[in-house]
Parts: sequence; structure tokens; C-alpha cells
Amino acid sequence: MPEPSTESSLESSSTPTFPTPPPEGLATTIFVGQDGLRSGWSLLLYAAFFLMIGYAAQILLLQIGALTGNPRSPLFVALEDLTSFGAAYIAALLMARLEQRPAGAYGLPLRQAFGKSFWQGVLLGLSEVSLLLGLIAASGGYSFGDLALHGSGLAVWSGAWAVAFLLVGLSEEFLFRGYAQYTLARGIGFWPAAVFLSLVFGAAHLRNPGEGMVGALNVAVTGLVFAFALRRTGNLWLAVAWHACFDFGETFLFSVPDSGFVFDHHLSNAVLHGPAWLTGGTVGPEGSVFGFLTMGISALVIHFLFPAKKQAGDYQTNA
Repeated sequence: MPEPSTESSLESSSTPTFPTPPPEGLATTIFVGQDGLRSGWSLLLYAAFFLMIGYAAQILLLQIGALTGNPRSPLFVALEDLTSFGAAYIAALLMARLEQRPAGAYGLPLRQAFGKSFWQGVLLGLSEVSLLLGLIAASGGYSFGDLALHGSGLAVWSGAWAVAFLLVGLSEEFLFRGYAQYTLARGIGFWPAAVFLSLVFGAAHLRNPGEGMVGALNVAVTGLVFAFALRRTGNLWLAVAWHACFDFGETFLFSVPDSGFVFDHHLSNAVLHGPAWLTGGTVGPEGSVFGFLTMGISALVIHFLFPAKKQAGDYQTNA
């Protein structure tokens, strides 16, 4: 009997396998589709894992006193979003095991972590927030003010906010455009899923003190642009870095409100002055009309930098 070739053995070991569907019947019709567990049930199970893991982690952090500090500090923000991201990612790992899919399919392939796409996102995020504040300043709505940090404090707090907002980017991008986007797209298609999750993303920001409808709508549009980046690049690393750098720019570099929050330890005593349609008011610059303009420009940048592939297929095959 001939031995199987090494090449065929490698192919069979690297190809993901999917569970054999049970015999046809009512249970199969309700719970199982052509590609395994139906997307709706997958999302419910994922949500249950996420809530259980997140709740347990928060209880632990409260027990050790980690979440009792200043909620406007980088440490508090970092711990909150580390908890959220950890719960979302571990829940996705559990689902990947159950559904027999590679975890990288959900948007954060580890082999591409902090690679070229990430650093492109850093550049694009800093460019967008600088353009947004530049437009507001040119219209008379922003003044940088005096420096609020000097010497070692400048290095310490800039580094602390960079880490905190990296965790914000990981948490929010994976929660709204990671497993949930992949799985909902299996059921209703990529763009219907992206629109729904972007609206949820915007609505979630309405809980922030100082947030408003215009700001939440801009957040929803931002979600769609980041979904477009996911579609074109095949993963979330560009969007994670872009998200993190935009928040870092608002909070630290330009020292203005970020989604209704005014955080501590920022670079300058900056001032926004003028009507809310120009400055965003208590929301911050993302509530400005210029925010929609910069997001439109961002979509065009993504379109030209990352042209659509000639072959048909979705981002899931590239993740």
C-alpha cells in the first residue's frame, strides 16, 4: 500500500475542517446551515461567552481595587478596555474552537500584528485628526493654548495615553468589526452587517457624558469607513491603529473632548470656541460638520490606497 505524500499530508493538516452536519431534521433546519451553526445562534453564544468572561474579569479587578481610581486617567481607561478586549477576544477563541475556524478569520491575524497595515493606520489616524483640528482652527474654532506638560511628564503621559488608546482601538474595533462582523456577514452579507453594527457603534457612544446625536452619527459613519478598510485590507490592524491615533490626537495632542469625555493629563490648555456645528461643542471635534468631511476624505484614501481585488471574494478569505 503506497504511503501518502508529505505534501498531501501537509495540505490536509493545514486545511480547516468543519463539523459534519447531523442528519436532516427539525433541529438541523433550526440550528445548522451549510457552513455550520447558523450565524444568529453563533452570535448569541458569543454574546453569552463575552458577558460571562467580562463580568468575571470586572469582579476580579474590583476585588483587587484596580477600577477604583480616577475614571479620566489613562490607567483606568487602559484597564477598562483591556477587560473588554480580553473578553471579546477570548470569547472569539472559544467560538473558533467550536466552529473549527482559524481565529485570525475574525480580523486580527497574529502574523500581521503591528505590521505594515498597522503603521499605515498610525499615519492615517494622525493625519485625519490633524486635518480635522486644522479645519476647525482655520475657521476660528480652536486655540492650542499654553503647554500643560513639561519634561518627564510629557514623555510619561504621552506614553500612557498611547497604550490606553491602543487598547481602546483593539477593544472597540474587535467588538464591533471582529467576530460579530464576520458572523453576521455570514447570515445577511458584509455591508448589511457593517451598517447594522456601525449604527450600534454610534448608539453606544450616546451613553457618554457630553455626547450628542451629531457626534454619535459621525461615530456611525466612522464605523462604516473602518468596515470599508476591513473589506479592502482583509484585517482590522489598520483600523485599530487609525482609531487609536485619532483618539490619542483628540485627547492628548490637541487636548480637546473625545466623544464627550475630557480626560486628564493632556498636552496643552486648548480651547474650543464658536458654535457647536463648527467645534462639536461638548462632544468634541467628531461632532463638528468637518468630521463628516474628513471621514469622506478618509474613505477616498482607503479606496485609492487599497484597490479592490480583481477576483471575487470577501475579506474573510484574506484574514
